[in-house]
Amino acid sequence: MARSTGSSSERPGNPGAVGPTRAYLDYASFAPVDPRVLAVMRPFLEGGAGNPSATHSLGLEARASLDGARAKIARLLGGTPGGVIFTASATEANNLAVKGFAARASGRHIVTSAAEHVSVLNPCRDLEKRGWRVTYVGVDAEGLVDPDAVGRALTADTALVSVHAANLEIGTIQPILEIGRALRQRHVAFHVDGVGAIGRLPLTVDECGIDLLSLSSNDLYGPPGAGALWVRPETKLAPLILGGGQESGFRAGTENLPAVVGMGVAAELARVERGAEVARLAALRDRLFEGLLTGVPEALVTGARGARRLPHHTSVAIPGVKAEAILMELDLRGIAASSGSACSALTGEPSHVLRAIGCDTMAAEGSLCFTAGRWTTAAEVDAVVDVLPAVVTRLRRLASG
Repeated sequence: MARSTGSSSERPGNPGAVGPTRAYLDYASFAPVDPRVLAVMRPFLEGGAGNPSATHSLGLEARASLDGARAKIARLLGGTPGGVIFTASATEANNLAVKGFAARASGRHIVTSAAEHVSVLNPCRDLEKRGWRVTYVGVDAEGLVDPDAVGRALTADTALVSVHAANLEIGTIQPILEIGRALRQRHVAFHVDGVGAIGRLPLTVDECGIDLLSLSSNDLYGPPGAGALWVRPETKLAPLILGGGQESGFRAGTENLPAVVGMGVAAELARVERGAEVARLAALRDRLFEGLLTGVPEALVTGARGARRLPHHTSVAIPGVKAEAILMELDLRGIAASSGSACSALTGEPSHVLRAIGCDTMAAEGSLCFTAGRWTTAAEVDAVVDVLPAVVTRLRRLASG
């Protein structure tokens, strides 16, 4: 079958690829960088670029490139370019949003969900140690946050609400529009972790009433090691990193100009190509779901289905077998996938997201996540459908014997 790239670019080598037949379905943890992004980054890596803070001509050219990337990202988000603060990752952006906002807030109460990424939950827990009160709103069996529950959690002391646009472990898209409009009426600041959703959903900061929005370069097929936080102009924020006053004083340190420029190009490509790419990925997602649920007995969908799920995201729980064993078997057969959040996997702790949706321990131990991307093909999806049932059958037999 001919490869469908979804773009005019050649397919880049997959991370850790061994041979041309390897199927890479772990885009949520790391996406290959688009060759068109690399082409624009290359001159900035090879020399001839100055420090954006310098006043000579090379510095002024670097500043123009930095501001150009800022404008591209702002167009993707539907916000003002001046609100874009470049960081080293979405994790840093989330920390800056939560702790930086808390440092300037008059209230001492935060509302978030029990299924947020750890880069939101851990800053909230840190603030609790410093006297803040945090309400962790529960989610339903599909991982959905109820806007009414968020509203009921608000108090006169609530300074910030932080809810992710979509859950990268189970794929559920959150009702950000409804939450944002309600918070705007209550004059409560709204932070959204947009990783996974930005570039895939028609989400804009003004329409959704968002005051702070975090995003990651690599999630957009840009280089790793770059992220951004968009901040509404009237929103007060304290920096976490102090130094020379770069990024309007909100994030000190010489900007990673090659990565930032690459992130800008990636954001522009995502904005222009979103419609066609989303339709293609959703078809692959549904094809994979159908194959897995038909071929693997007792497989359970984790998260929402259809339009309420990220278009590139497929996740299932398989009772009676360990995810680690399945992933090892798949890897030996040239298929790369994951068991959920790569960040959570590093801690070795059970998934807080699966606990939040009420997934029982046996099923949670067999949780698998397949995330497609710009270069995923139907042949790669079919490879998973062909291989996984036999792998599960063998592992279940070994576990029972």
